[in-house]
Formats: sequence, C-alpha cells, structure tokens
Amino acid sequence: MVAVMGVVVVVIADDDASAIETTDSGGLQGVPAEFRPWILKAADACKEPELTPALLAAQLYQESKFQTRAVSPVGAQGPAQFMPGTWATWGRDADGNGEASPWDIGDAVIAQGRMMCSLIKQAKRSGYGGDVRALALAGYNAGWGAVERYRGVPPYQETQNYVKSILSSMTRFQGPGLLQVKGSGLGANALRKAAGRLGTPYAYGGGGPHGPSTGFCDGRNGTLNGRCLASSTVGFDCSSLVQYAYWPSLKLPRTAAAQYGATSHRPVSRQNLQPGDLLFWSHGGSSGIYHVALYAGDGNVLHAPRTGRHVELAPLTSAMPERDYYGATRP
Repeated sequence: MVAVMGVVVVVIADDDASAIETTDSGGLQGVPAEFRPWILKAADACKEPELTPALLAAQLYQESKFQTRAVSPVGAQGPAQFMPGTWATWGRDADGNGEASPWDIGDAVIAQGRMMCSLIKQAKRSGYGGDVRALALAGYNAGWGAVERYRGVPPYQETQNYVKSILSSMTRFQGPGLLQVKGSGLGANALRKAAGRLGTPYAYGGGGPHGPSTGFCDGRNGTLNGRCLASSTVGFDCSSLVQYAYWPSLKLPRTAAAQYGATSHRPVSRQNLQPGDLLFWSHGGSSGIYHVALYAGDGNVLHAPRTGRHVELAPLTSAMPERDYYGATRP
C-alpha cells in the first residue's frame, strides 16, 4: 500500500487468489498471465539487483492479491495500491493506451517498479542498517519520511507485518529459469544472455548492442490496431535481440538480412543445430529475409516475434510460417 503516512488496510473482493494464479517460469511463477510481462519489464528497468521479479510479485500480492479493482478505505487504488497524490508523482502511461491510470496493470506495475527502484537507492544512500529491501518496502507502505524518522523500518505493526510478509513470501513467486542453458562457448553464452531478456516487449526498430530501447513505425511495421506502438515501447526486434546476445564477443550487423550475410559462410543443417545458431525466415531468397531467431535446443527457438508480443521461447516448427524457413548459420 502506497501511503504518505498512517496505517492502511487493503480491501479486496476475493480472499482466494489461487483461482487467478498460473504457474509460470522465466524466473517467475504463481502470477496471473496478464501481470507477468509487466513485472519482468519493471524489474529489468531497474539496475538495482535487489529489485527482483519475485519481490515485485510478492508485493503486488500483499497489496491487492492481483485484484485490478482493489480499493482501500483511505482511497488507495488498483493492483499496486497507489494513493492519488503518490500516483501523481510516479504514474505514467506505460501501456500506451493514452491514459496513465493506477487501475491499468501495465501503468501500475511499472510505476510500482520505478518507485521501489528509487526507494532502494534511497535506502542504500541512507546508511541505515538492515536489509535495503525492507527499508524500501517500509517506505512504500508508510512513506520514506517515516523511515527517516525512525532510521529504519518504522515500529508500526502494519508496516512491520507488511515487510515481513513480502520478504517471507518471495520464494512462492521465484520460478525456475524458462531456459536453462548449459555449456560454454560463443553460441551458448549468446543464448544465455538473450534468455535474460525473456519477457521484454517487441519494439520494431528498437534495441541494440547495449539493450532495449524505443523503436519506430515505418507505415507498415511497428503498429498494432492502427496505432504506432513501437515508438512508445522499450524493447527489441528480432535482429537487435540477436545483435545484443552476441555483442561484444561478436559484433553482428543490425538487420536480419545483414546477419545472414555475415554468417552465411557457415551454414548449418536443421539436423545439426546447436544452441545459439541463427535461424532465418524469408519471403524469397537471401534478399527477402525478414526474421531471425536463436536456436535454444530441444527443437525450440528464442526470438522477438512481432509487435504486441514479447521475447519468448517457441517451437521451431511454429515460431514463424514453416514454409518461410530459409536456413541456419553458426556465427
């Protein structure tokens, strides 16, 4: 519960969240599917390692049990339980629907992540003893002013229970990695690096060697339902994900066609694929290549498929139209 001061109790309609939970992976489990990409994105956007997807998920469960219409007696709103005044500071239109709303999952979770990231930084700068996660959670619940007043987690029973409950329940949301990459070498290391970006949104023209970024629309690509999504989405497209995965060990060019050109001297048959190999799809010949993916083993690929989707693991046979499969190379 985000509050400036005082004790707040969240009121929700359903005490049993098991009906809305799904078993998930990619380092995260037990969250509704509609929350998962936003939790992963919020955690990824923060450079503080203490802010993990499991911490954000446990906090959301404590705040609202993932109920999007949760309201507290003092007016805290939405799944991350923002007070209107606090929302005015942290709220953004993260989902690109034209409105910054604490009721929208994307807007709420990204704002939660941004605020928690800032609080963790404050906790580190403060020099107060104890777990910086506990200090940040206390600041989220009771306000950072209360943390400063007591130079630690305030002695409010609600705040102390809040912090203890979230930290103790994190393991419930810590899932196994979606992709366990074994071995070493250029290809395995590239695949392992790309796997760390599972759940990152697709952004046409976005991303590069150093990570995700906003993209652009060219009249044909980057739009969804008639709206340019790429320009407001921080993410990767198919070839920037591959470029990022191999950089700086191998500095591949930016586009899928150019990546094929740079690696075509080392073709690989479909029967001899190894993790990290590049797979290409084409509308006709090398000049028509339109998609690239990383082979992930066991007949799967890791790729950034298209606008509206996220970096994902998918079967090779259905990741893209089978008739368009052009071939594979080994960088």
